[in-house]
Amino acid sequence: MAYQVDKYHVLIYGGPTGYQTNRAQIQLSDSAGKSRAWIRFNDPGMSFETDYEQDGIIRMHLPSDMFGPVIDLLRNESGLYVYMAQGRAFLGTSSEPIGEGE
Repeated sequence: MAYQVDKYHVLIYGGPTGYQTNRAQIQLSDSAGKSRAWIRFNDPGMSFETDYEQDGIIRMHLPSDMFGPVIDLLRNESGLYVYMAQGRAFLGTSSEPIGEGE
């Protein structure tokens, strides 16, 4: 099932090992404020979990160097969705016309 993303919340973890094997987390919520996904970011050498869905919340795991592009997508695009397919989490946009601009 795909969930529409309407809000996000960012946590960045300090210290040499981050928090629970993660360096940062972005929580994605629907328009009612219900959590739909957590995107967790890991530095090189940190333990990486596989993506999964539990209790209606998708957990996506990405390398820390993807943090900037994900924040950029959240700040600049509308019509975002998060979903699971074939054991992997996906974050994407709805269809947009070519040449629409920012």
